Amino acid sequence: MIDGHIHIERGPYTLDWINQFVSKAVEMEIDEIRLLEHCYRFEEFVPMYDSVCAYSEYVDAWFHRNAGVHKLADYLELIEQVRNVQFPVEIRFGLEICYFQEFEGFTSELTRDKGFDFLLGSIHFVDDFAFDHKAEHWAGLDVDKIYRRYFEDSISLAKSGIFDGIGHPDAIKLFGHKPSYSLSDYYESLANELSKNNMYADQNSGVARRCPKTASLGMNEELIRILKKNHVKIITSSDAHCPEDVGYKIKELNNRYHQ
Repeated sequence: MIDGHIHIERGPYTLDWINQFVSKAVEMEIDEIRLLEHCYRFEEFVPMYDSVCAYSEYVDAWFHRNAGVHKLADYLELIEQVRNVQFPVEIRFGLEICYFQEFEGFTSELTRDKGFDFLLGSIHFVDDFAFDHKAEHWAGLDVDKIYRRYFEDSISLAKSGIFDGIGHPDAIKLFGHKPSYSLSDYYESLANELSKNNMYADQNSGVARRCPKTASLGMNEELIRILKKNHVKIITSSDAHCPEDVGYKIKELNNRYHQ
């Protein structure tokens, strides 16, 4: 089993910290873990976020508490350390990158030839709106428009050719909002682009862990069916941000995929 989306941001860049994730993976019978950082953790990526910070005082304060705390070189040094040690599980390293269409070239330039095992592209902002921070931030907004733009951006992400996978492809559902129209055409377009670009989809338990009352576990069943029909690889993940959450409901996600 794979846990393909694990954040290491809450601890130091040390082998002891990595070992805590490995120990939990062994306990949860996980064979491979994919460790990553949000790209905003690195000062090199900070310029991508000017407009989202300008959109919201809340996001501006959150961003400046959490962003730019490392340089990419720090992370690459940790990766080399880990690769020189034998662990009881396979470890891959990557980045989770917020996708902004206007920063495609910028993203490519920063990540090219850095030696990452994978790049995961994710939508976290829709027209600068941070949709996954607080439910009350949705008040008064046009849900149909947000969904439309979310999936348009997701399709652009898949077309960009930058990423190996797309993170939590329907995380927009986390607070229970639903559009008034069918998403089938968007699912089909997204699956087609992922297939053409040999990208995987992140079957992620983190949304349900964060919002158990409003979000179902993993991706929408119709989306899973359409991805499978288009031969898109699906990789299970916990979206853990601490060692305790490694492997969270990975077995259940595997069972859902094979139904």
